[in-house]
Amino acid sequence: MNRFVSFRRIGLGITCVCLAAGLLWALNAAAEKPSWLSDAERRIEECRKGDFEVAVLDAEGHPVAGVKVVSEQVRHDFLFGCNIFQWGRIPDAELQEAYLRRFGELLNYATAAFYWPSYESQQGTPNHDYTERLARWCKEHGIVVKGHPLAWNFADPAWLPDDPREIFRLQLDRITDCVSRFRGLIDRWDVVNEATHFDREQFLQRAPKMSRMWSEIGQVEFTRRCFMAARAANPDAVLLINDYRTDPAYAALIEKLVDDQGKRLYDVIGIQSHMHSGVWPNEQIRTVCERFSRFNVPLHFTETTIVSGAPGWERPRPWRTTPEGEEQQAREVVRFYTMLFAEPAVEAITWWDFSDYRAWQGAPAGLVREDMSPKPAYEALLRLVKGEWWSRGEYQTDENGKLRGRVFYGEHRFAVELADGRRTEVVLHVAKGGANAFQIRLPR
Repeated sequence: MNRFVSFRRIGLGITCVCLAAGLLWALNAAAEKPSWLSDAERRIEECRKGDFEVAVLDAEGHPVAGVKVVSEQVRHDFLFGCNIFQWGRIPDAELQEAYLRRFGELLNYATAAFYWPSYESQQGTPNHDYTERLARWCKEHGIVVKGHPLAWNFADPAWLPDDPREIFRLQLDRITDCVSRFRGLIDRWDVVNEATHFDREQFLQRAPKMSRMWSEIGQVEFTRRCFMAARAANPDAVLLINDYRTDPAYAALIEKLVDDQGKRLYDVIGIQSHMHSGVWPNEQIRTVCERFSRFNVPLHFTETTIVSGAPGWERPRPWRTTPEGEEQQAREVVRFYTMLFAEPAVEAITWWDFSDYRAWQGAPAGLVREDMSPKPAYEALLRLVKGEWWSRGEYQTDENGKLRGRVFYGEHRFAVELADGRRTEVVLHVAKGGANAFQIRLPR
């Protein structure tokens, strides 16, 4: 055997070993990926992305072949949100700026507070000016705003009268006032909150007047009338029913929310998922989504909580975030969001609260800490929302001046780069159910 043949065989042997090692690594990597994740990724590809076609034309309308086009997503259609209760309320200017900056970097959806006792602490002086400033800031930063809630009996406004019928009139007037006043700035509303079990004991004690009114009007009739008032105030608004209950009792209530002609009163079903004591297993996530997707309306996960400290509902104060808790929170955030993003009916997920600063129940459930530094959960979610689930592409037009691709639904900036250095940019919206066929006309 000559030396050349020997070296060739050795080389082939090394190549085979390397290929085998590479194959083994790939198989091991695939084996390490949980089956739920592989299934979720497949469903995300199916339900969150769509095909598009772009024709590049010159100023006279002729196809331009062989030009480079690059694209990058600028906005998701899916709503990734959080309540924004600390907007303008943090005395430390640096902390306030960091709160807003990190909020805007990650999220495109914000829930504004409309809790009646604090929103209108004195009758006739609702906090509209503050809310308008907040909503305008959000609009300037490409953040959609939802008002929460218009009707809820968690506490009575201090000035509320005793007469149930007068309270009912005031409630409907409040809905009309808020929804009509903010039309164009706030067009999404949690109309009625937690109606399924509105008569639970703690609410009867904290809000005896509101609860009595609700009981006298009737659980379903009160809820219906609130939706009818909101619809009349803004026919184009997106109206949600929202509840912490995720069982058949909530579904049974939803079935009754129709007007006198049998038309559905709500546009979206809101589902709370406060998970202080433990995060839902995948089976529960699928079961809840299946239970409510049968109504054939979008599902919004309106209040999602996963703590980064000791689990539970009642903890000694202060309730601190911990390194171990933060790592656990990050893992569960990735799993929970991935599972929901893979559900076709789900169109929004709202976190609760954004920061540990003045957080609800004092729980360490923020995506950022009290000093506004990001927790691992924030960074993991950012990698998903603006990384793994964020489309970027580089294309070249064919002989007909066309290019095709598949991207996450949302707005995308397409830039045509000509050989002479000129650059033309447009933002195109690739929408679910849309034709998604576009033209880019180059200037002279």
